[in-house]
Amino acid sequence: MTTSPIGSIEEHFSNLVEPRVVGRSDHKLIDIVVIAICGVICGAEGWTDIEQFGQVKEDWLRQFLELPSGIPSHDTFGRVFGRLDAEEFQHCFASWVQAVFDITEGQVIAIDGKTARRSHDRVIGKDAIHMVNAWAAKNSIALGQVKTDDESNEITAIPRLLKLLEIKGCIVTIDAMGCQTEIAGQIIDQGGDYVLQVKDNQKNLRQDIEDWFAYARQVGFKDMSYDYARTVNKGHGRIEIRECWAIDDPLAFEYIRHYLGWKGLKTIAMVRRQRRIGNRVTEETAYYISSLDGDATLILTCSRQHWAVENSLHWVLDVTFREDASRIRVGAAPQNFAVLRRIALNLLKQENSIKRSVRAKRMRAALDDDYLLKVLTSV
Repeated sequence: MTTSPIGSIEEHFSNLVEPRVVGRSDHKLIDIVVIAICGVICGAEGWTDIEQFGQVKEDWLRQFLELPSGIPSHDTFGRVFGRLDAEEFQHCFASWVQAVFDITEGQVIAIDGKTARRSHDRVIGKDAIHMVNAWAAKNSIALGQVKTDDESNEITAIPRLLKLLEIKGCIVTIDAMGCQTEIAGQIIDQGGDYVLQVKDNQKNLRQDIEDWFAYARQVGFKDMSYDYARTVNKGHGRIEIRECWAIDDPLAFEYIRHYLGWKGLKTIAMVRRQRRIGNRVTEETAYYISSLDGDATLILTCSRQHWAVENSLHWVLDVTFREDASRIRVGAAPQNFAVLRRIALNLLKQENSIKRSVRAKRMRAALDDDYLLKVLTSV
């Protein structure tokens, strides 16, 4: 089946451990996985949708799947994905991404958390699942995800997610929750660079950086090694001005408490964002530490591209894939269905024969078997 449109999926997901009783299963596990992926590509939001997709497309699916007992029922899909080991499924996903997608060296890998808000079950006291995601900004690829117990546990989830990723030569951006010495050290050890936002979870660090920039501006950065960049964007009735000051002067670090604990630290940066809409002006200032040299243009670009994980991943998952509205709750099914969405999103993003939104591509794939085949073979 080397020429099969599901060749890469079969290669990386066929070794999943069977969660059912061996010898008492009517349907092959890889068939169930592939039908689910195709169904989600075409707009399926739950197990009943996937079953209906399979029934309508059975003749087409038989071109590359065995389907010894036909199309599984929605109950079968639900049971299998509820019992399928979520961590193993995630490892298969990460392996598939690394094997079939070319991750551009030097690009931003943004890491951020997201809660699937309707995945809770108050009857049994189960909270909504919270996942930490990694997004390759330039390639528009979901690289991986790790489930946490709640938002406060992102600190322990981020190192586990980083272990799944190949970040050598890339720049990892994380908001304040991930601004930890251990995480910075792990990124450096794995061959990457970091741009980490500093907030009140590192009070001494933030205060020292803030004070130093106040002093630097007061003296006009005289006799300091620093860089400055500014961008102006206009559109949709607003003007956005972004400025970045990056200091890589060794003298500055002497005044930052415990800076030696930050492996690879070379630069501190201040980014000011100003938005003008009519007569209304809003402004915010953020502080960063980075292992990059003091290139203000690059750090400003990284700070901006970090939000691609919100706009290109989280927003699309909520609005187009309706992840927040999903009521899939049993066992490991919420995490596993989240992986299905990200597989579908990656394939749809990489298919560029038509210039349409992800939503429009899903509709086209549902109606046109040839286009669905293009999506499956887009990598």
